[in-house]
Amino acid sequence: MSEIIPVPTVAELVAKGESPEVLFWVGCAGSFDERAQKITKAMVKILHHIGIRYAILGNEESCTGDPAKRAGNEFLFQMQAMNNIAILNGYGITKIITTCPHCFNTLKNEYPDLGGNYEVIHHSQYLQQLIDSGQLKFEGGEYKGKKITYHDSCYLGRANGVYEAPRKVLEKLDAELIELKRCRSNGLCCGAGGAQIFKESEKGTTEIHHERAGEAIASGAGIIAANCPFCMTMLRDGVKHHNRESDVEVLDLAELVANANDL
Repeated sequence: MSEIIPVPTVAELVAKGESPEVLFWVGCAGSFDERAQKITKAMVKILHHIGIRYAILGNEESCTGDPAKRAGNEFLFQMQAMNNIAILNGYGITKIITTCPHCFNTLKNEYPDLGGNYEVIHHSQYLQQLIDSGQLKFEGGEYKGKKITYHDSCYLGRANGVYEAPRKVLEKLDAELIELKRCRSNGLCCGAGGAQIFKESEKGTTEIHHERAGEAIASGAGIIAANCPFCMTMLRDGVKHHNRESDVEVLDLAELVANANDL
């Protein structure tokens, strides 16, 4: 039986006269999507393993407003954002880690205009920092020698220029990293961004996530590494479409690191 890790809320820490070094922003997908919950759990294991004082907002966390904004509802976005900012500022939060590039982009780039100024770090960047500082030490583990390909998510890659951090984390797995032809700034979207994941497909000949999953499968990799819960959903559905679920696995960076550390 795996260890049950108690995850404190900011309110609980404040009630004891303490404050977190870092806030873990779980996000909607990480909270409610069954598959993305595994990413959340993996990240919690890592945070617990390194011994940092962290906390979540729990029931006080609401959607960042990203889907509303991308769908064109600026009013709803600002309502959601202002509510979150009031809570974050009320607790004096200064540093936020999130496993979702959509949350990352919104908190980092769009909240400052509304009075929310924080140091926002995507978990791929945080994992790299932990490795570089020596707080997280591992070499390969179960992934040593395996073929892994990496999908650049739009909101981490093109929107924020984060390309090296996730690759440096994957290098520590001592696996064979196979770059896709369309990668980095030329990466192909999984098809979920811009609130597209919440609407019906438009007319066309090919689903984007089917094409992207096909490219990853054609690379010969047995593992597709992702950094986004939305990409995770789309890529897994694409792998299923190609009937390759039995030999191609889609895993988040946090899961790969947690598994390699046997956490």
